[in-house]
Amino acid sequence: MAQVGIIMGSESDLPIMQEAIEILKSLKIEVEVDIVSAHRTPDKMMTYGSQAHNRGIKVIIAGAGGAAHLPGMIASLSPLPVIGVPIKSSNSIDGWDSILSILQMPGGVPVATVALNGAKNAGLLAAQILGSQDKDIQNKIVDYKNSLKEKVIQSSQQLKK
Repeated sequence: MAQVGIIMGSESDLPIMQEAIEILKSLKIEVEVDIVSAHRTPDKMMTYGSQAHNRGIKVIIAGAGGAAHLPGMIASLSPLPVIGVPIKSSNSIDGWDSILSILQMPGGVPVATVALNGAKNAGLLAAQILGSQDKDIQNKIVDYKNSLKEKVIQSSQQLKK
């Protein structure tokens, strides 16, 4: 059963959101992936946001470009933690419109926001949220972070040769 729901406003967001999908799958965390547009499929968005927790989803990652209303609207509907991924889209103002739309949420409707096109970090944050209650996932995160450390140590040693 999927623990993380990954949604995006359009198919053009998939290359960015793929990084969240891949990191979560590498950690053996099941995901469900869908296109849910806040502006073009509002009824689908309402159903997704209000029902995801009933299907066993524990964290939602929502990516959106341009006006980027999807993460905030999902957060307004769902009791689950929502991680927003601002996406630099073809109609974007260098991504700032997406960043600010996701970042500047009103009090009472939190959305954790990662960097522009930062879907990999969104996946890792979702895993860390799950890992706070699941020791197996937490151990995988510890191993992942140790692998990052090892890569830096190896790069440093190579540089000194």
